[in-house]
Amino acid sequence: MMKVGRNDPCPCGSGKKFKKCHLGREDELFQEGRSAFPDEMGKKITSLPEVAYGRSREMIQALDMESLTGTRFGVRFIDLHAYEALNVTDERLSNRKKGGSGGVMVNIQKTATSDPDHIYVAITPTISDSALIHELAHVFDYLGGSKLMPGLAKPLSFELGIPIEHIEHPYEFGYWLKYLQEQFQVELDADDTIVGYLYEQGMLIKGADITGQNGLALKTRSDEILRFLSGNSAEIDALICERTGYIGSRIKKEE
Repeated sequence: MMKVGRNDPCPCGSGKKFKKCHLGREDELFQEGRSAFPDEMGKKITSLPEVAYGRSREMIQALDMESLTGTRFGVRFIDLHAYEALNVTDERLSNRKKGGSGGVMVNIQKTATSDPDHIYVAITPTISDSALIHELAHVFDYLGGSKLMPGLAKPLSFELGIPIEHIEHPYEFGYWLKYLQEQFQVELDADDTIVGYLYEQGMLIKGADITGQNGLALKTRSDEILRFLSGNSAEIDALICERTGYIGSRIKKEE
């Protein structure tokens, strides 16, 4: 598999460095016939059986993708453990607990040749509503928001020394998370409650600022988020203390 470094010339031929050109928009390279992923990988992924875990079928059938995002992409859900078994390269898979619950939006470059009409989301049978709309928010953000592909933020996060969450969850992601939460009456887990809170306070970084790759501006905004979280820690703790994923629930302390 070909790998393009952040400071390498962009494969599109613009003459710019990859980080200043198509980083975060690799799907456009694929559409131009420059995919770094072999066709065999895509065929293995798109051949996996479609699943309907949790409320996945209900949610996707209730959402008009074209009117909401301006695109005609569909969404197909596949089993996450079966996806893992293919040994595909995915940074987020290496970071998650084996056998755990959750989901991952599959990089569209991996499947665009074998199935150009769908975005694939790998989920577990026990996926929660919160985790489900989290992945759908990534899909909607990619199609009709920041256009950023989740799972590609680690190099930029490492280079700038800022939390990866600040890049993985831009303002536009927060919009779609809020929309889906209200649409399906979902109680968010602790982490997404914080994302939703930051969105409502206008604190999330906008996608254009992330794709602009202005290191100083991004570092400044990230520091502002951290100061805001610190200054409002009591209010945030009250919001998340009984949510799934919160460690040290106050209920246990009071019992």
